[in-house]
Amino acid sequence: MKAGYVLSAVSLSVLLVTAAASVSAADDKLEQLKEQGFARIAIANEPPFTAVGADGKVSGAAPDVARVIFEKLGVKEVVASISEYGAMIPGLQAGRHDAITAGLFMKPERCNAVAYSEPILCDAEAFALKKGNPLKLNSYKDIADNPNAKIGAPGGGTEEKLALEAGVPRDRVIVVPDGQSGIKMLQDGRIDVYSLPVLSIHDLLTKANDPNLETVAPVVNAPVYCDGAAFRKQDVALRDAFDVELKKLKESGEFAKIIEPYGFSAKAAMSTSREKLCAAAK
Repeated sequence: MKAGYVLSAVSLSVLLVTAAASVSAADDKLEQLKEQGFARIAIANEPPFTAVGADGKVSGAAPDVARVIFEKLGVKEVVASISEYGAMIPGLQAGRHDAITAGLFMKPERCNAVAYSEPILCDAEAFALKKGNPLKLNSYKDIADNPNAKIGAPGGGTEEKLALEAGVPRDRVIVVPDGQSGIKMLQDGRIDVYSLPVLSIHDLLTKANDPNLETVAPVVNAPVYCDGAAFRKQDVALRDAFDVELKKLKESGEFAKIIEPYGFSAKAAMSTSREKLCAAAK
């Protein structure tokens, strides 16, 4: 009996030490980033959420907010790498990124997989299609109901999931690597509609300046989403520190000055919370 008690005590001690080490590792993450002088962020090249210029400079509303907050936390720079949406969370979990700042909207499976910050960018869904909307596509269900309609969407993104959930067959949901490719495929007739958030579609069509294309926005019966910066589950302490500075940005008005020139609403992000969005997603 005493031997069993000793064994249990030893086991308990090991568990407590392991738990303490895990907490310490989480607390040390910010110190680690400070020491290395930069945070690695995953982005998509999808203006106005994220953008990469010809000179390689990273901008867009999400990286701009992240850059300011990390600097306030003592991390001088952010180093961005472009990733498909479907690869971002696996890359984060594998330690290839320290955070995701890419318009990664809060969804049930994502809320379970990562530690989101409070909301940063909110948007609705839009379609880019041929002028006059010849196939009368105003919702994802309209695409599902038309056996000839093909939709282009980012791989692993919200739009791909919405199309599949609406009943669009897999072979009519075409994975598109980036916005420019989506518009080109639409112009060439390889797809009938290209779907992204309203602001992204607006940016792409403004740049394309093609009178033969138009926008449907917002998409009928599609939800409005908000994103947040995403961190690994074990980096909750880093996420919490990020949230403290994000709250200060929102209260000071600096947050609005960063995101509103890109077309986003600070009021929309401040009118909800991570708790509400993740609960609603379930």
